[in-house]
Amino acid sequence: MTDKADELAELKAKVAALEAAQPKPQPSREERERADAEHRDWVYQMQERRMALATPPSVRQYFADGVTPADTADLARIAHAPNTPAMIPRTDQQPSDVRGNVPGSGTGWQEPLSISVPGGPRTQELIEQQVNAALPHGPEWGKGKR
Repeated sequence: MTDKADELAELKAKVAALEAAQPKPQPSREERERADAEHRDWVYQMQERRMALATPPSVRQYFADGVTPADTADLARIAHAPNTPAMIPRTDQQPSDVRGNVPGSGTGWQEPLSISVPGGPRTQELIEQQVNAALPHGPEWGKGKR
């Protein structure tokens, strides 16, 4: 009985090996065409995403043209134009209403303000005591070695 079981197991292993060695069935023509169409659609969408970020041809042509001779002539004319006296600030004249950097002179400068608690240092001490008592670490916070 065991000989027949061993023989049956060998035959099943051979059949499985032969079935595994056979080539896979090829897709049908319709399946190949559908897969090709999906690939073309994917490539087209990829190109559309890329071209959405591209520079338009008109802008590329504008930059490729560079500086025209008319632009060069305008730049040379402006660079070599004479300066009129009205354009040059005179250093010998100073405005007459300059009062220096004093509060209210219009320069935006003012006396510095003190940064303190209204009521003086005693009020500051009372505020710190109440804050320390309300915090979870308790009033002993910061009282250690320094």
